[in-house]
Amino acid sequence: MIGTANGVAISITGLGCQVPERVVTNDELSTMMDTSDEWIRERTGIRERRIAAADEALSDLCMPASQQALQDAGLKGSDIDLIIVATVTPDMAFPSTGALLADQLGASDAAAYDLSAGCTGFMYALAQAYGMLAGGLAQRALVVGGDVLSKLMDWTDRSTTVLFGDGAGAVVLERVGDGGFLGFELGADGSGGPQLYLPAGGSRLPTSAETVAERQHFVQMNGREVFKFATRVLVSSAEDLLRTCDLSVEDVDVYIPHQANVRILDHAVAKLGIPRERMVVNVDRYGNTSSGSIPLALADAKDGGRLHEGDLVLMTGMGAGLTWGSSLVEWTEPSAS
Repeated sequence: MIGTANGVAISITGLGCQVPERVVTNDELSTMMDTSDEWIRERTGIRERRIAAADEALSDLCMPASQQALQDAGLKGSDIDLIIVATVTPDMAFPSTGALLADQLGASDAAAYDLSAGCTGFMYALAQAYGMLAGGLAQRALVVGGDVLSKLMDWTDRSTTVLFGDGAGAVVLERVGDGGFLGFELGADGSGGPQLYLPAGGSRLPTSAETVAERQHFVQMNGREVFKFATRVLVSSAEDLLRTCDLSVEDVDVYIPHQANVRILDHAVAKLGIPRERMVVNVDRYGNTSSGSIPLALADAKDGGRLHEGDLVLMTGMGAGLTWGSSLVEWTEPSAS
């Protein structure tokens, strides 16, 4: 699906993020499995990642990120009437982390739920929130992207464990006078599902002693196929959306791709023709934080003074599903809300 804004100006008016305290370096990983700092950096660009504590769940990251976003927007939890949490690692199957978060924030009148679209979840959630606000169903939305994939990793498997980290980011969406989101492009190819999936734990294969013994409750990934998919859709999704919005790569001021692997990111900017200095990269410090990746990078861009009123920001994600999605937003400062 692809479309442009319908004339209602909706933008990000608040932004916040949170990562666990524990830093796990490549050298520390090399004491757990057959790997090294050089091996990981050469293939991924990652040097360290944040890992949640044993008693730290997704909502423990979402809550402070959401509070920061609300404060940035000058709002209280009770001002929010829609909460979407994009994640594949909720606190539990049900109730949703969104509902738990709504209660903690005092958003008693908010619709709240979780959304699962792999690492593309934040992009899907942004599009849903935009549609609800543009359609008049909601006035102010809180969109949170976050994951604690360390809980689903086989810590003896270097092909997956070295890639992922934990973190969450949150944004507030409101109507504004001018600017804001210009369009979205979203897609999915379920035939690629087996390339990146969690076999056990659902209704198809409930967790049991047998599935645990066979280690089917850990993330499984065909790295070669996922790499091929990612390098293709990061480019095609962005190009399709820019074309639909009658814009070009020359118009893009800030490029924020999903932080999966630095080789994928370098391929994307080369194919798109976007100068590398316009791309935000923090995968070296956080690894792949799944749904938390893009909002964490957005927060880094803001903290680094890289976002200015009127800048065109291109965000593109891809992940399990297999899914992909892009959005274009004309950046507005919170004071413009």
